[in-house]
Amino acid sequence: MNLRFKLAAAALTLAIANVAASVATAAAPAATSSGTASSGAASSGAAGPASASGSATAGGTGTDAAPMPSLAPMVKRVSPAVVNIATRGTIKESQGQGNPLLDDPFFQRFFGAPQESRPRERPFQSLGSGVIVDAKNGYIITNHHVVENASEITITLFDDRTFSAKVIGSDEGADIAVLQAKQPNLVAMALGDSTKLEVGDYVVAIGNPFGLQHTVTAGIVSALGRTGINPDAGGYEDFIQTDASINPGNSGGALVNLRGELIGINSAILSRSGGNMGIGFAIPVNMVKGVMDQLIKYGEVKRGVLGVQLYNVTPDIAKEFGLSETSGALVGGVAQGSAAERAGIKTGDIIQTLNGANMKNSGELRNAIGLLHVGDKVEIGLLRDGKPRKVTAQIAGRGESESAGATDISKGLEGTELNDAPDGGGVLVRSVQEGGSASQAGLHANDVIVGVGRTPVTNIKSFREAAKGASVLVLKVRRGGDTLLIPIR
Repeated sequence: MNLRFKLAAAALTLAIANVAASVATAAAPAATSSGTASSGAASSGAAGPASASGSATAGGTGTDAAPMPSLAPMVKRVSPAVVNIATRGTIKESQGQGNPLLDDPFFQRFFGAPQESRPRERPFQSLGSGVIVDAKNGYIITNHHVVENASEITITLFDDRTFSAKVIGSDEGADIAVLQAKQPNLVAMALGDSTKLEVGDYVVAIGNPFGLQHTVTAGIVSALGRTGINPDAGGYEDFIQTDASINPGNSGGALVNLRGELIGINSAILSRSGGNMGIGFAIPVNMVKGVMDQLIKYGEVKRGVLGVQLYNVTPDIAKEFGLSETSGALVGGVAQGSAAERAGIKTGDIIQTLNGANMKNSGELRNAIGLLHVGDKVEIGLLRDGKPRKVTAQIAGRGESESAGATDISKGLEGTELNDAPDGGGVLVRSVQEGGSASQAGLHANDVIVGVGRTPVTNIKSFREAAKGASVLVLKVRRGGDTLLIPIR
């Protein structure tokens, strides 16, 4: 819409300038003499050819008029790199779907689930978008949720060619997947630099909303660094917000700048109706690059972990610590034996930089650490008691032993990723497999397990000991300010 206003304003300015010039030309002969009819006729005659060329009507300047600005050349250049993705597969329906009573874990524990309410598979098909980023190797970027549970993936190009693709790797945390389909004459889109984006920059979204292939919409960057869009997912969020129209089917499509460079992968919308309301979100291309590299190399993202509990620096916290600004991240806890503890980071420190880059908030720091490789050494700049310090930490792996140990603790925890909570505060649930037993029982990502029955739990080791021999685990879980009891079979 802003682009339309800009073009209209430019045309209006041009028209006013030409009208003013015409008025000045007409006024000059009247000021000198009223008897210069021949001059007036000549002047009128001079206007004839201009009128015949069609420019006089619009107040133009003949054949020298500048062409109207248009996004068409850029769109034509990049559109072949955007693809339609059609998927088929099966998903498990949740136990007791449509009946809240059957979803109650206590009901399931004491009475059992009726046969018809037990998990069952059903077929599905869906549509989404993707972007070719490597023509030689046939790599296509899309969203994790576009290809999740898909057993069949079909790609349709701008020239209507269709072929199958396979998943190289997919990461739920960042909502990024890499597909591969080696085909001749593919066109890749150039990758931009999302760190150079500013609020107000013009952007274009290209995708396949509602199956309408290669739909182009334009808008601006409305905001940067958006987080908390889907807190229950426990993912890594640093969204670009845009008012370029994004609808179902745009997921995995391209957000490009006016140079035709990919600066984001469209991922989500904020909507009450399921359609566009002018608030869409895209994953910054710099985050996409980091995830893509690991998915291609390992087939998964091996995220590093520092072992700290982080909070944003609010104005109240800044005042308490004598800070002049609210940037950085407050360390609210340090896990025992973690990379942070070994580096000397303490509760109450405020982390301001990572490898020299300023960290605006806890979300940005979490994203930056999560995209580091296990074993990387990082320099961390922090404030302690108002004095700047620098420490070096070696990033540790996250979830490898804990995820493997989750099934050893209880088969009902299969697919659940666990970590020690900071300061011996229990066991942090990093992620829960959708449709799994733990998810159906009511366990959520970011829950903190603080007990099994009447036995307190301080870490994974004590959790394992408390769970020994139990056929049913009654977990005491802290979720926000609430404490819940969740039975796990």
